Amino acid sequence: MPIRYMIVDDEPIAHRIIEDYCAEISNLALVNNSYNALAALEYLHSNPVDLIFLDINMPKLKGFEFLRTLKQPPPVIVTSAHQEYAITGYELNVCDYLLKPFSLARFIMAVNKVSAPFAATASQSVPVAQSANAEPQAIFVKGDKKQHQVFLRDIVYIEALGNYCILHCENDKIITQQTISGFEKQLPNEQFIRIHKSFIVAKAKVQAIESAQLQLEKKTIPIGHTYKKTLSEWIK
Repeated sequence: MPIRYMIVDDEPIAHRIIEDYCAEISNLALVNNSYNALAALEYLHSNPVDLIFLDINMPKLKGFEFLRTLKQPPPVIVTSAHQEYAITGYELNVCDYLLKPFSLARFIMAVNKVSAPFAATASQSVPVAQSANAEPQAIFVKGDKKQHQVFLRDIVYIEALGNYCILHCENDKIITQQTISGFEKQLPNEQFIRIHKSFIVAKAKVQAIESAQLQLEKKTIPIGHTYKKTLSEWIK
């Protein structure tokens, strides 16, 4: 099932940017454009929504005032030109806070936080708790002008090569311009570990560990000196 999203923003250009970004992600479906919070309230009164892209400074009713009126709000990603409201946003349990103008890559990272439970349901994998703290089961990675949905269980390791990264999966690989530091922040620590400045590995795929290298099924990877402590803590 696609993620039904609505945009609540008083600027038409903001709607167009978000719609263009969402068009790059296959599992998002636009259901409503609201140009003020009152119109959004009216729509939500009788229509289901899975995700709200919410601006803060709007006429009549501000974004956070609108959010406080919702008893059980769907996941919310704030899109604002004002960084000073970020703390308030997280106090209201927003999923992410995007500071305008934001890039497509940053936008996808925010959407990944919301889309993971839906991806898990679609793949009929082990049920995931529908909460903001649930670990993601899939991410979207841009490669070859496409957004690839990649399930975490299929990732073996990630390799940094200059300005690119190669995502090595069980039966495929994806070349992307996303940085390895970006992957390190995006992937859950419970499932992945960085062992070198150029490598992140899936813990479940590790077969053996020596003093200076780590063995996967089809790949031996060096262990960076600065990462040995983290690796030792995981082993313990």
